[in-house]
Amino acid sequence: MTRFFDILFSALAIIILFPFMVPIMIGLLLTGEHDIFYGQTRVGRGGKEFKVLKFATMLRNSPNMAGGLYTEANDPRILPMGRFLRKTKINELPQLINILKGDMSVIGYRPLVMKEYKEYSPEVKEVLAQSRPGLSGIGSIVFRNEEEIIQTFETHEEKDRFYYDFILPYKGQLEAWYVEQKGIVMYWRLIFMTIGAVLTGRVNWRKLKDIPEVPDELEKYV
Repeated sequence: MTRFFDILFSALAIIILFPFMVPIMIGLLLTGEHDIFYGQTRVGRGGKEFKVLKFATMLRNSPNMAGGLYTEANDPRILPMGRFLRKTKINELPQLINILKGDMSVIGYRPLVMKEYKEYSPEVKEVLAQSRPGLSGIGSIVFRNEEEIIQTFETHEEKDRFYYDFILPYKGQLEAWYVEQKGIVMYWRLIFMTIGAVLTGRVNWRKLKDIPEVPDELEKYV
């Protein structure tokens, strides 16, 4: 049933938003490195890799430049239009194509790059392999300000330690929780929570039944 709504929502959204996306595509074509889309390899259903589509917001070689996978507030790798697209999450809109193709769902776990995915426990990976990743989901809602959290640490080593020791393990628990709770009711519930998070920046996700308890180290951040 959720696949039906995935196809319906993504097809309608592409049709409705296409006139809005045309100026963005023209702007990207005329600025920066003249790329419109960026495809990043991530891990999806069954542990298989696929290309997640986004509007290009950073230099092509940014993952291999200083900063790596982390993005700073005034990161010099961000393209002229990139800051606005990232802040508003408009850069994620091309993933509607991923949803229509069946690579992703509207709601699911956020697909990670292989380096990060490997850090999930075998139990979490086994659960996630059963389902499609999503444009949004409980992990995206709880860690909607993940970039800001990471930026509170000064050195790359501190960022890595906090991300891999605390954020990633808890995110894995949340994503596995969603897959185990998956159903049409939870699907719609997280859609409305996502809308609330985008519009107000706040949503009471802690009221969800049996959601994993927040570790003490993350309490002040989420």
